[in-house]
Amino acid sequence: QVQLVESGGGSVQAGGSLRLSCAASVSSNCMAWFRQAPGKEREGVAVISSGGRTYYIDSVKGRFTISQDNAKNTVYLQMNSLKPEDTAMYYCAARSRCWVLTLSPDNYNYWGQGTQVTVSA
Repeated sequence: QVQLVESGGGSVQAGGSLRLSCAASVSSNCMAWFRQAPGKEREGVAVISSGGRTYYIDSVKGRFTISQDNAKNTVYLQMNSLKPEDTAMYYCAARSRCWVLTLSPDNYNYWGQGTQVTVSA
């Protein structure tokens, strides 16, 4: 069983930055960030393998960076140039296999409780 605890959410103005953290109780081969806005489906944002491979959705490329500290079992999401459309609850997720960098929620076994990100215009 993997327990995930997110932190770092908050409220910022458009153009601002936030860094989210996700501390895992044990290491996982694949860690990802998802987000869900009210009335919308959960959307994968970025994923990183234990070996450092990454993948992002187009809407955050060049603005968000996923990284990890393997010694701390912690994954980060640095979010720059935030836009109002980035407003959502952000969730950390983990899966044991990482042959393919997927952002499909159904492929992830473990989830955190979420942290709210609100971006005002």
